[in-house]
Formats: sequence, C-alpha cells, structure tokens
Amino acid sequence: MILKLELRFVLLLSVVSLCSCNDGMQNCLDKHKVVGVLRQMEKFLKGQEIRFTEGLRIMKSKLASLQNSVSKFPQADQSPPPSTCPTPEVPANGRKFGSKYLVGHEVHFTCSEGYHLVGPATRVCQENGTWSGVNAVCKGASECASNPCLNGGTCVEGINQYKCTCPHNWSGTHCQHQTQTAPPEWSVMNDPAFSRKPRCAKVDHAQHCSCDAGFHMSGTSDNSICQDVNECEVYKTDRGGKLCIHACVNVPGSFHCSCPNGYKLLPDGRSCEDVDECLTQQHNCTSGTTCINTGGSFQCVSPQCPRSYGNVSYVKTSSFQCERNPCPMESRSCHLAPKTVSFHYLSLPSNLHTPATLFRMATAAAPGRPGPDSLRFGIVGGNTRGLFVMQRSDRQTGELILVQSLQGPQEVSVDVDMSEYVDRTFQAKHVAKVHILVSPYEF
Repeated sequence: MILKLELRFVLLLSVVSLCSCNDGMQNCLDKHKVVGVLRQMEKFLKGQEIRFTEGLRIMKSKLASLQNSVSKFPQADQSPPPSTCPTPEVPANGRKFGSKYLVGHEVHFTCSEGYHLVGPATRVCQENGTWSGVNAVCKGASECASNPCLNGGTCVEGINQYKCTCPHNWSGTHCQHQTQTAPPEWSVMNDPAFSRKPRCAKVDHAQHCSCDAGFHMSGTSDNSICQDVNECEVYKTDRGGKLCIHACVNVPGSFHCSCPNGYKLLPDGRSCEDVDECLTQQHNCTSGTTCINTGGSFQCVSPQCPRSYGNVSYVKTSSFQCERNPCPMESRSCHLAPKTVSFHYLSLPSNLHTPATLFRMATAAAPGRPGPDSLRFGIVGGNTRGLFVMQRSDRQTGELILVQSLQGPQEVSVDVDMSEYVDRTFQAKHVAKVHILVSPYEF
C-alpha cells in the first residue's frame, strides 16, 4: 500500500512538472485535482508520522519494563542461602540417625559397644548450610581411665586429648605443682586436733590423696596433710548474712553456733531466743518480790509506794500500783497529788530501731460517771533527757516514744503523767514510772 502511494506521488510530481512547462497542452491534469491529490498525500504523511511516534513510545516502554525485570534477578554473588546441609560424616565405629538434611533438622550419633563418643551427640543443620558443632569421634579406651590427674585433680575428656582441672593450690598438666606454700587465713594449722592424715590410694603406680569434708589438702604431694577449714572465718564477711546470729564456734571439720547465757539456740541452728526465767521458774526471787524477765536474765523487784507527806498518803492495791488515800476537802495540795502511781518494766535489745512506741496511757470513766473531756500528757521525771517524747495518739490515749537507740547493758527510767480536765477544770493526775532494762545484745 505504501509502495503504491509512493508511485502515485512520483507520477503526480512528473505530471505537475510537465504542465508547468506546457500549460497549453490538453492532456494536462486539472488544477483542482492536483491540489486534492497533494492534500491526500499530506494527510497520509502525517498519519505515518503519528504511527511511527507511537511505535517508538511503545518500544521505549517495553524496553524500560524489561530492564526493570532484569535488575531484580539475583547476582552471581547473591545466590539464595542453601536450604540443605551436606551429608554429615559418620564417626568410625559409630552410627548416624537421621536422614533429612534440611535447615533445622537434626542428626544423632552413637558408638558401637566398647567405644565412647567424644564430641556432640546431636548436630543441627544451620541456615548457612553447615552443621552445628564439630565432628564427633568414637574412642576406645578412655584417656582418663589411667587417672593422670594428681592431688585431687579432675580429668576432662577431649576429642584428641584430656585436660586436668586442678584443685586450689595445685597447678600443672597433671596438677603436680603446689602453687601456694603459705597456709590460708581460714586454715587451722597450730592445733593437732584440727589436722588429719589424708586418705590415699595407688592407682596405676600413682598415689591419689583426698580429705574429708571440712578439711583441705596442705603440704607437698609426698608429704601432704588435711587441715581443718575454719568456716567461721570463711563466712565472716559473707554478704548473704552472718553464719551465726551470736557466736560461731569452729570444730574439726565443721562448726556450730552458740548463744550467750540466758538464751537458747533455735531449731534453725543459728538464731538465739531469750529464756524466760520467770515463766519457767528458773529464778530465785523470794516471797514479797516479783520476777521480771530481762534479755538474758531476770530481776526480782518490789516497787514501793511514794512516802506520805502532809495530807497525802498511798496504799498499795496490787504488786505494781498504788492509789492515793481520800483527801480532806480543804486540802488543795492533796487533790493536786497523783491519784494513782503505777510501775512498769520493759526489756529492750540494744540498738533498737527508732522511733519506737514503748508505752501507752489511757483513761476510762467509771460506770455511770462522765469521763474527762480533755487529757494532757507529759514527762515529769527520770534519768534520761532527750531519749523519749510523750505525745497523744488519740483523744483518750498518750504514747511514750523512744527517739534515740540505747546501747546495753544499762537501766534507764522515765516518769510520765496524764492529767484529766472537765470544762478546763483539773480533776486528777496519774503517774506511770517506766523502768527500761536494755540487753547487751541485739536480739
């Protein structure tokens, strides 16, 4: 089609050329027909140009797509990781179990009778296409069977060799060299009762010695002796806590805890508990006195009422309380004197954590009678200044609080009072004499 149009175009040009030279010729084409043919040819050329441009665009698009696809292909040095591992080596005189060599699969190895496996019994196919671990081997006689490690050393089998793990103070390939000549601080060296001969035996012409529990080897391999380990010194600075709450006693091969007089050892073997001599009747208090238990001991007490003065006198109503006798109506000083005086004994350990509430005072109205509407508390005596404070804990109660730790052994006393008021008018006062017995121990 294109060839035919090109021929028509060439013939048309020839005719136009002839007509331009011989305008009078009758066989010349009509001018309008020539213009029509030229326009037809112009349209044809424009159509060919559009098709050619579109063809180029399509070819460029396909070429870009092809290049994009080729760029995604893996390079020669970026090949995907293998999904299998090579066939693992089976040890001589052994067997392999497991036939799948995919990533994550395992193979297992065992040895024939009379042989033992040295190396991993299981290997795993890893993502990089290799097996975990090293090649295992089946060995006949154990290299540790001859006990090559001396002086209590431990033999550890290797693939082609063995290794001796030596105890403290020994070194060398066979633990044959003593590395420490001076005895350790926790070793008991100067008492024959804390030394023993080691247990020795000859194995394959080599002498092996060991000590009982609680002892360690000392001396040379030819002249060794078992010395006691002083556990009390070994655990003296242990961060896990003291070995014994009070005292540690070292004995040959072991230790035990002890408690001071007046205390007993608890079933845990390390803690101490105070013995209540008053409760167990282990005291020597006479008639007319009362036994008071203290930390590690006891006291026999017989508190006395305040002496009479003026119109004020007291009568003992119990072992630890005195009450004022009725006052004359006209005696103001008698009404201001304490209505009751009570005695209290407290036993405390040394270095008690403060602040600590030691004693409480409270009031209660008699049946059918209104109680006080106001109370006041205070410290009115004793031999300790600045060690205690007295404060209200609620509307009807006051507390004696220890604000400084006490170190025993010592005995301190403090007198506290509670005053009752009704409509701001003083009614009565009560005094409590508190005696505190501080133990020399912290338990």
